[in-house]
Amino acid sequence: MPINYYIILSIALFCIGIVGVLTRRNAIIIFMCIELMLNAVNLLLVAFSKMHHLAGKAVLETAGTDGQLFVFFIMVVAAAEVSVGLAIIVMMYRNIHSVDVNFLNRLKH
Repeated sequence: MPINYYIILSIALFCIGIVGVLTRRNAIIIFMCIELMLNAVNLLLVAFSKMHHLAGKAVLETAGTDGQLFVFFIMVVAAAEVSVGLAIIVMMYRNIHSVDVNFLNRLKH
């Protein structure tokens, strides 16, 4: 399959994530959109790694796994981010009984 399909899919997923982050007020949906953007980047990393592997002259058994290794580390960091973010959301809900992020702006004053 050509790399163009992966690029178009990744751009579409990333744009959906950006629109979700900018337009939604629910903190849980914002975190889901951030994860969607991270997965779009992961898709591009794996696609470009595979493309670079196929374009190379020398064929090695471990070639083409660099992008997948980066994706693995990104997923580990994203899992840690989600666990901390969800803990913050749970504490916010316990204290103010809402997950609306616009309410957090009122806490500044």
